[in-house]
Amino acid sequence: MTGMIAAGVCVALIVFNLFSLGVVLWRCRQRREGQASRLARTGLANPTPPVSIVRPVCGLEPHSELTLRSTFELDYPEYEVIFCVQKKNDPIIPLVQKLIAEQPEGRGRLLIGDDPISPNPKLNNCFKGWRACRHDFIVLADSNVLAPKDYLQQMLVRFAPDVGLVCSPPLGVMPKGAAAELECAFLNSFQARWQFCADAFGQGFAQGKSMMWRRDIVEAAGGIAVLASEIAEDAAATKLVRAAGMKVALVDRPFGQPLGHRTLRAIYQRQTRWARLRRASFPRMYAPEIIVGSVVPMLAGAYAARDFGFEPWTAAGMVALAFAVPETLANLALRWPTHWVSPLAIIARDWVFAVVWIDGWLGDDFVWLGNSMTVRDASDEPADRAI
Repeated sequence: MTGMIAAGVCVALIVFNLFSLGVVLWRCRQRREGQASRLARTGLANPTPPVSIVRPVCGLEPHSELTLRSTFELDYPEYEVIFCVQKKNDPIIPLVQKLIAEQPEGRGRLLIGDDPISPNPKLNNCFKGWRACRHDFIVLADSNVLAPKDYLQQMLVRFAPDVGLVCSPPLGVMPKGAAAELECAFLNSFQARWQFCADAFGQGFAQGKSMMWRRDIVEAAGGIAVLASEIAEDAAATKLVRAAGMKVALVDRPFGQPLGHRTLRAIYQRQTRWARLRRASFPRMYAPEIIVGSVVPMLAGAYAARDFGFEPWTAAGMVALAFAVPETLANLALRWPTHWVSPLAIIARDWVFAVVWIDGWLGDDFVWLGNSMTVRDASDEPADRAI
């Protein structure tokens, strides 16, 4: 009897996984309708309104020049770029100054200083940039986002009367080495996939890599300092938008984040940080996350096989392939980075994720950008601290 139950769980989770892949293939498909006609249907008075882009930067990374320069290569009529740095001796400053000097006067600005409105260093860095924005549509974009030429149009087409925020999860690109392939397996066909699935059913969650805001929605809620109500600004953004009776929408296809070389330690620390933040902000959503990987169905399949007199290891291996192969094929269909090691990276990712999920329950502390933090640091009154 227990073997039948285990087999049923295994099959149900395999089918659920295939369903999610089908949803993301549909959700991220190439649109036949042109961008111009989609912009015209957003209901915006100006389908290409002026936009302010705020990019918080901290330290030099291998692809910093590539990603920051991409902000100035957009095919868009009117926008400004505001770079925010917290420390005047940050090594990224000369690069930012060089990029700004290459642009027409007024296109780019560099703001230096810190506004400690929250325990979140990124939000503190963005605060001065938000206040300096000249336009009513504001993008908060991480420094490692590689912006395509139609970056702003891709976000604007997703606006509608009931949409208060448009975001993009990161798509890992340009990986080098096995660890970077593991990071791709986490970012792309796992985390991005499930975010797009939620969005397909009208339950989009904010993702801090690229967020396009309507200024009026944030100001009506009390200003950008309200995002300090959660330790993660994207979790606070999701709750802010939903409290306004609106929803978060994701772009059609995610924007790239160049990875280069990665280390297993850095990947584990980052995934653990994100896990603890998700658990703190959305505990009821975090609890069932363990069932979306292949570990639970592999264990269920192995148990069922043993109960029916078959080899458990063989059953577990077949279940692993039933997850890894379709996911790899979906990556190929979506033209997301795929390598011959991708199936192995997917299987390894699921086991690492199971450990990360457990770790997410065991602690509140993490290190981010050199800052020791805890999920208990969120302020209940962020607006007061911003004054």
